[in-house]
Amino acid sequence: MIIDREWMTAHIPHQGDMCLLDRVESWDAARMIAVTASHLSPTNPLRAHGRLGAANGIEYAAQAMAVHTALLMTSKADAPVTERPTAGFLASVRNTTFHAARLDDLDESLQVEVTLTHSEPNCILYQFAVRGQHSQKPLLDGRATVIIDASMVIDNMKGSAA
Repeated sequence: MIIDREWMTAHIPHQGDMCLLDRVESWDAARMIAVTASHLSPTNPLRAHGRLGAANGIEYAAQAMAVHTALLMTSKADAPVTERPTAGFLASVRNTTFHAARLDDLDESLQVEVTLTHSEPNCILYQFAVRGQHSQKPLLDGRATVIIDASMVIDNMKGSAA
């Protein structure tokens, strides 16, 4: 199975130019590596004042987490056909280290690696790293907590407020 932008936009909320990843190079239940050259595009929607700061790498990592989660959900033998989540969110980013000021200074594709470290029904913890695909030059790394379906959180908050 080829995991490209077409597959991604069918399975994650990010559409059009906001789908930042080009393809998945490899994946298994614990880890995924994606690559992209979108950081070099002058029309990248995250670009501000003619540059793409390294902090935007967190969005690249978050999209990789969304793709990995979608792969896990659709690869189960008994997986139902589901619509892509519309209300998931990045709950926290911690221990993030920036090794560069910008992403667009690197004249090669980015490699975005995410590693699942803990999973609950509605919450997943990931480690992430963004680096040059060929040089392996580190750009940023850290860990993140993702809420899979925010509507479940909102429903729980409504229930506890009653």
